[in-house]
Amino acid sequence: MKNKCLYYAGLAVFIMISGCDNQNQSRADSALILQGSTMGTFWRVSLADVAPERKESLQKAVQRQLDDDDRTLSTWKADSVLSRFNRYRGSEPQPVSDDMADIVTEALRIGKKTDGAMDITVGPLVNLWGFGPDKQPVKTPTQAQIEAARAKTGLSHLRVIQRAEGAYLQKDLPALYVDLSTVGEGFATDHLARLMEKEGITRYLVSVGGAVLTRGLNPQGEPWKVAIQKPTDRENAAQAVVDLQGHGISTSGSYRNYYELDGKRLSHVIDPATGAPIQHRLVSATVIATTALEADGWDTGLMVLGEEKAKALALREKLAVYLIIRQGDEFVSWMSPQFRSFVLSP
Repeated sequence: MKNKCLYYAGLAVFIMISGCDNQNQSRADSALILQGSTMGTFWRVSLADVAPERKESLQKAVQRQLDDDDRTLSTWKADSVLSRFNRYRGSEPQPVSDDMADIVTEALRIGKKTDGAMDITVGPLVNLWGFGPDKQPVKTPTQAQIEAARAKTGLSHLRVIQRAEGAYLQKDLPALYVDLSTVGEGFATDHLARLMEKEGITRYLVSVGGAVLTRGLNPQGEPWKVAIQKPTDRENAAQAVVDLQGHGISTSGSYRNYYELDGKRLSHVIDPATGAPIQHRLVSATVIATTALEADGWDTGLMVLGEEKAKALALREKLAVYLIIRQGDEFVSWMSPQFRSFVLSP
C-alpha cells in the first residue's frame, strides 16, 4: 500500500520480547515468530504456546490474508478494490466488502471528531507532494496546484451505505480519491488478530508497520512489551515502554517518512486545511485504543492538529495518548491520564 522506499516509517513503535532470541532458553519459553512484508512495510506475529510444527501453515495463512487486504486497500495496485473506486467517475453507489465499509466508517467517524484533520480523501494532496504512487516533485507545488488538489478532497463527499444486500461506497465528487494508507496498517493488524483467534491462538502479538495489538501473556507469562520509538531516524531507542493489556497501539511521526525539497524537510503528514505538510512542533503521536484501526486513525488526526489541539482533543475524548514535542534541540513528552495506566517505564 505504501511506497517501498518508506518501509521504515512504521517503526515508530517496536516490539520488546525478552529472551526470545536466547539460544539457551527452552523452546517452551520462546515465542514462535512469523514475519514478512506487505503494503510497503513489514508484518510480524509473535505467538506463545504454539507448536513449531504449525509455523509453515500459519505463515502462509497470514501472508495470504495480508495479500488479500492489500488487493482491497492498495492505491499502488491498479486492480485493487479501492483503486477501481477511485477511477470511477460516477455518483452511483459502488458495492464493497463489509471490511471496506467498516474501515471507511471508522475513518469518517474519526475525521469528524478531529474536524477533518484525519481525512482519507486527502489523496490528491498526498500525491501532489510525492508521498503517493506519483513521483516525488522536483520543485515545491505552487499555491494554485495545491488549491486545485484541495478542490478534489473533502469527507463530506464520501458516504457509506448499508443495504440488505450489502455495503456500498458513494461519492458525489467525481475526482474524489480515497487513500486508506493512514488506517490500513491498523485494519490489517486487527485482521491478523481475528485470524489468530480463528486458529485457536489466544496468546499473541501481531503487528503491521507501526500498528500493534496483543492478547494474553508472552511465553514467559509476562505482558507483551511494546516500546515507543525515540524521535530519531538513526536508532531504535525506547522513549517509553507499555503493556497494551489486550489493546491496539499506533504511532504517527514526522521524523522518518520525509524528504528534502527546496531546502526544506517535508513530512508525509499533510494538513487538509492548508494542503501542505505539517510544520508544527509535534513530532510523534501515539494512541492506545480498543482496536489497532481506531488507534491508527486517531494518531494521524492528532499529528495534523499539532501539540495544543491534540492535547485538548485527547482530554475531551478521553483518549490514551502519548505526544513527543520538539522544543529547540530537545524533545519533551506529554501523556493523557488514560495513557498512564499502560506505561511500564517512562
